[in-house]
Amino acid sequence: MNGTQSIDAPWGISVFGAASMDATPDVARLRVAIKQTRQKASEAFEVTRGSVNQIRDVLRGHRVPDTAVSTSRLNLESTWSYGNERKFLGYECTAAFVIELRELDILEAVLINVVEAGANEVAGVEFDVSTKKELRAEARTAAVAAAREKAALYAAAAGVQLGPVIHIKDVDSDQLQNSYRGHGQAGRGGGEGDLAPGKVTVTAGVVIGFSIVGG
Repeated sequence: MNGTQSIDAPWGISVFGAASMDATPDVARLRVAIKQTRQKASEAFEVTRGSVNQIRDVLRGHRVPDTAVSTSRLNLESTWSYGNERKFLGYECTAAFVIELRELDILEAVLINVVEAGANEVAGVEFDVSTKKELRAEARTAAVAAAREKAALYAAAAGVQLGPVIHIKDVDSDQLQNSYRGHGQAGRGGGEGDLAPGKVTVTAGVVIGFSIVGG
C-alpha cells in the first residue's frame, strides 16, 4: 500500500481554502530611468543631473508631491562594444525613478512629459490599490469560510461531525496570485486604452485542520 492509500497518523480533516477580492486600482507606479553616455564622466553626470532636475520640475508641475517620487543615486560605469575588437564607448550615467500617482487620470500626461524631460527608459506601469491590507483581510476571512465549508461537506459525507480547529497554516499569497494570473491579468491593463488599469486581484489561502467528533 503506497503513501496515497494510507495515513500514518490519522487525526482529523485537513482542507485547503482560497478566496480572492477584486478592486479597481487607485494607485499607479511608474518606473522610468535616465541613461546618458558621454566621452567624459563629468559630462555624463552633468546631462543626467540636468534631466533629473527637469523630471522633478515636470512632476511638481503635475502637483505630484516629492514624497511620492523615489530617485536612485546617480550611477556611473564605463561602457564598451565588443565586435572584432573591444572599443570604449564612454561613461554611462543612470538614474532611476519610481513615481507613485494617486490621480490616474493624469497618468498618460505624466508619462509623456517625463519622457520628454529626459527619461529614455520606461520599465513599466504597475497598478495597485491603497486598501490592499483591508482587501487581504477580507480574502483571508473568505478563505477560512471556504475551508470550513469544504470540511463540513467531507464530514457529512463520511458520517462524522467536525470538532474544534486544531491547525491553521497560511498559504503564500504570491503563489496564489500567480495561479490566478494564469486565468486573467490581475493588476494590468484590461480596457481598450494602452494604460487602462483593469483590476487588481488580492488573494489569500489557508490550510485548516479540524478534529473529528463521533464516527
